[in-house]
Amino acid sequence: MALDLLIVDDEADIRRLISEILRDEGYACREADGSETALKSFEERRPNLVILDIWLEGSPIDGIAVLARLKRDHPDVPVIMISGHGDIETAVTAIKLGAYDYIEKPFKADRLMLMVERAIDAAQLKRENERLRQRFGEEAELVGNSQPFSQLRSALDRVAPTESRVLITGPAGSGKEVVARILHRGSRRSGGPFIVVNCATMAPERMETELFGTEPPPINEDGERIVGTFEQASGGTLLLDEVADMPYETQGKIVRVLQDQSFQRVGGSRNIQVDVRVIATSNRDLAAAIANGSFREDLFYRLNVVPIAVPPLMTRRDDIPMLVRYFMARCATQAGLPPRDIGEDAMAALQSYEWPGNVRQLRNVIEWILIMAPGAPGDPVRADMLPPEFCEGTPATLRWDEGAEVMALALRDAREVFERQYLKAQINRFGGNVSRTAAFVGMERSALHRKLKMLGINTVERIESAVG
Repeated sequence: MALDLLIVDDEADIRRLISEILRDEGYACREADGSETALKSFEERRPNLVILDIWLEGSPIDGIAVLARLKRDHPDVPVIMISGHGDIETAVTAIKLGAYDYIEKPFKADRLMLMVERAIDAAQLKRENERLRQRFGEEAELVGNSQPFSQLRSALDRVAPTESRVLITGPAGSGKEVVARILHRGSRRSGGPFIVVNCATMAPERMETELFGTEPPPINEDGERIVGTFEQASGGTLLLDEVADMPYETQGKIVRVLQDQSFQRVGGSRNIQVDVRVIATSNRDLAAAIANGSFREDLFYRLNVVPIAVPPLMTRRDDIPMLVRYFMARCATQAGLPPRDIGEDAMAALQSYEWPGNVRQLRNVIEWILIMAPGAPGDPVRADMLPPEFCEGTPATLRWDEGAEVMALALRDAREVFERQYLKAQINRFGGNVSRTAAFVGMERSALHRKLKMLGINTVERIESAVG
């Protein structure tokens, strides 16, 4: 996707020359002949870079004042200043106000191109660093080789390069935002911004201001200016996180934006054009929300062009050992501590747990283990060293609430109770796969089937695909 550049100069020949040079290199260029047309063009569609003349004869304000205005409202857009009148003091002023660089007329085409490329690269690097600072520690990888995750990864590979809108569903903590980031990273918009709007935490009265921004004050006046997330995301991706929590009135305005990629700012009357790919997530049943009147059906169908479901952790227990190693390595690096080994009994407990908080909860547990688990750093972590909820909230297959009753049973009956609990836990650990359970417990598959039947344990073996 061609990057959008705005060329501002009062001389038509200069504008045309710069535009031709840049178009030959694959950029999309717009032209403005003065401060008013420049600011109007900028506000209609935010460019990726501005080349701005300092003097701008006949304009209400000069290029330095335009630069100050742009840097106040859009500090992340790079600006290159140009001038036919060499003035070191003016150049220094421009740099102090936030210009990326300054170039004198006449200039060579290759020098201009080099400056444009460096300015765009620097702006992109700055955005990436800012996002890393804001989201330090958040995962941006899909970890796992289970069948559900292999299917998810395959779907992402197909849809990421397209411009299609995607609705990502799944329980809280399952990794929906990670999936959205991977979609953005695999798209033609990967060099553009990735902006997240958390609809669940934003105050309803602030929602439209945050999404659409406010109209800028008149050219010669000062005042607050809020740049909405749709404008911030232009040329990239906007994630509407937990979209079911968006106010009903705002949903109707989102429908119109999705339809024609334009909107009006709060307090404004002009249509603002943007180029945004919208991805949405939800952990709620949107069909039920539509039925009870809290979610618009037309918005659902516009967002749900490509539906992607992120599986809960309990349906892909095979991935837990890989996730444990992944999170342990990351947490150890971030905390500056040596990683801990997880013992076989502790891993079995982790795989058997229900994980109501999904992958997010698993990461928190691994961080707790790294910091709080007793023993020396080189000692394996045992099951009895896991967090308290693995005793208090562990599912029945891992708890022995019947301990007192077992003491009153004959050995044969007590053994049967133990075998039933043990085999339930192992079957649960391996996601219902009888073959893998048999291999782990050291039994023939047919013998385990007979034992399960005798103990009254019903399970359906998961059929693994022969392909993949």
